[in-house]
Amino acid sequence: MVPRYSRPEMAAIWSPESRFRIWFEIEALAAEAMGQLGTIPAEAARVIREKGAPRAAGITQADLDRIDEIERETRHDVIAFLTWLGEGIGPEARFMHQGMTSSDVLDTCLSVQMVRAADLLIADLDRLLAALKARALEHKFTPTIGRSHGIHAEPTTFGLKLAGHYAEFARCRARLVAARAEVATCAISGPVGTFASVDPRVEEFVAGKLGLAVEPVSTQVIPRDRHAAYFCALAVVASAIERLATEVRHLQRSEVREAEEYFHPGQKGSSAMPHKRNPVLSENLTGLARLVRGYAMPALENVALWHERDISHSSVERVIGPDATIALDFALIRAAGMMEKLTIYPERMTENLESLGGVVHSQKVLLALTQAGLSREGAYRAVQRAAMATWTKLGKPDAMTFRDNLLADEEVAGRLDAAGLDAAIDPRRDFRNVDTIFARVFSEG
Repeated sequence: MVPRYSRPEMAAIWSPESRFRIWFEIEALAAEAMGQLGTIPAEAARVIREKGAPRAAGITQADLDRIDEIERETRHDVIAFLTWLGEGIGPEARFMHQGMTSSDVLDTCLSVQMVRAADLLIADLDRLLAALKARALEHKFTPTIGRSHGIHAEPTTFGLKLAGHYAEFARCRARLVAARAEVATCAISGPVGTFASVDPRVEEFVAGKLGLAVEPVSTQVIPRDRHAAYFCALAVVASAIERLATEVRHLQRSEVREAEEYFHPGQKGSSAMPHKRNPVLSENLTGLARLVRGYAMPALENVALWHERDISHSSVERVIGPDATIALDFALIRAAGMMEKLTIYPERMTENLESLGGVVHSQKVLLALTQAGLSREGAYRAVQRAAMATWTKLGKPDAMTFRDNLLADEEVAGRLDAAGLDAAIDPRRDFRNVDTIFARVFSEG
């Protein structure tokens, strides 16, 4: 991922230095377990830890260059690392990697990295959830128009809009927690996963120390259905981000102007047009969401490997592991900041809500007429007749409100008087169950 969309905390998880430190920890823990079991001398395990730990912890660019130099000859990244590590440990290094295969190190390391990445993403989601909850409560009863097909439908509140997004991101959080658990597995099972040359208790020891579960059947690699579920969970989070971003983009349109991204002092919207205030954050989020979703498909295609293992998944994961988590981390923090500072215009919401002369109350009149004895078909025709009369003359000198057109309609007036009609279209009816919805959404949050 390019630096522009990378936060240091997430990028560090995927750095070469971090990867090699995890590799060392896996090797050192395996050696310690083998030392306890008598597979290798306990003293060798102690030396591996004591000499290898500072070497891995203090890895420098010169060390990275040396590992790359060895790999250019060996054409094998794990062997290159073990060779470099052995240069600092000495003769006891021969006891490292006993009975293990490269995938034991690579896959267990990837599990650690994905778990750490998930922990950051969950924290990011918590910040976004907090922002959505605060703004939803702030605008719990702020009237606005609900839209379907982009067209005015019925009144809602801005708080309810945000509550819906909160509920979606809460589900995303639960999925991400489940995905974290799914990839938090360790494999130290040797070639083709049979434990022929390594005791299963070594795997149990390493897994416990790393906070992972043992992989029941690793076949030499951890099954990639786990990883597919993880990246699909990231993709769903990205889609939730895009849905929120799309809403903000719409609300910021010049014709709508109900809410907009915070415009910083000194910010410029256009190199050519000084008046512009563009929804750059939400547009950026839309693009990042496309990227993250795009990484789900190669993760799904990685599930089908040949026999007990191949490495067709390896090149894919070297890209999608860092890029998907780094992009989503950046997007979540950007979305949280956008919502924390979102500028909201309740007066404009009211203006838009009332801009169609009251036709948004049509369903309530329809229901009142059926209660008054008119057939549903007849009530629909009468209400639509008044609504279209209102709609077609909006802004004209002879325009009438929806209420006036209804009262002028003989079929309606024969069923509802002015008081009955006003009771039907009373705006207070629109929001009488908002508290119930909020209790459902925020009862545990």
